[in-house]
Amino acid sequence: MDILRALSDPVRWSIIRQLGEVDELACSVLEHTLNVSKPTISYHTKILVQAGLMTVRKEGRNFFYTLNPATLRALIDEVWALAPSPVPVLDGHRDFRPVAGGRRRKAAHPNMRVDSIAAGAEHDPVVMTW
Repeated sequence: MDILRALSDPVRWSIIRQLGEVDELACSVLEHTLNVSKPTISYHTKILVQAGLMTVRKEGRNFFYTLNPATLRALIDEVWALAPSPVPVLDGHRDFRPVAGGRRRKAAHPNMRVDSIAAGAEHDPVVMTW
């Protein structure tokens, strides 16, 4: 996946983190916050733009970068889909008892299981684990 490859470099990760703190970031700011040359900044920002993680706007001789939250959300959703559903643990063992009434509430996220236990019914504390 190009997005993960783009995020794997420490310089690019630093750029993304800085973009996450502001609405728009001028290239001149990156020149002061990163300990790399201007051509290196250009190289890294080009990779991030190609991966769809940010957009670039040119105004005169200046470049301004904006984070693309839709791409990050899609990445998070794809990674979340890989995670197994949490399983309740009772007395140090996985608890596979059926839910009272045999019905489950709809999960807040497609990969999260919400039982009557987790939904706030009176019960003993339950630890969830993967």
